[in-house]
Amino acid sequence: MNDSHPEAMSTLVVDMANVVGSVADGWWRDRAGAAERLLSGLSGLVARTVTGPDETPVRIAGIVAVLEGRANLAEDPPSRAGGALEIVRAAGSGDDTVVQLVKARVAAGDQVLVVSADRGLGARLPAAVTRTGPSWLNDLLGRG
Repeated sequence: MNDSHPEAMSTLVVDMANVVGSVADGWWRDRAGAAERLLSGLSGLVARTVTGPDETPVRIAGIVAVLEGRANLAEDPPSRAGGALEIVRAAGSGDDTVVQLVKARVAAGDQVLVVSADRGLGARLPAAVTRTGPSWLNDLLGRG
């Protein structure tokens, strides 16, 4: 990373269904397994400084992964990065859960980066929130 730019601390909120579905790896046959694979990769990003979607350095302070539907059956990864990887299992709509979580974190003063290509979800987020599509996260994780 270029040290001439200050790094922002961000919490990633990941719309897991949207990100899992962005890579054709058979996720439709085993949604829980696909979610487990993604969760394992996410735990390795906590506390790392990465190039953000706007090309500036971002330090990932924590990650909130929102699961829904059959993906709720996913097992937690062995490493939860000291608790900085929070797994939220939506009882209903994953989008509703993402919106509630993001609004609460923004109200608490957190800088939030939402990972989802869902335009309807994006329209419901507070203006202070940055949103990026799954390809940014997939590139970080080497998923393709």
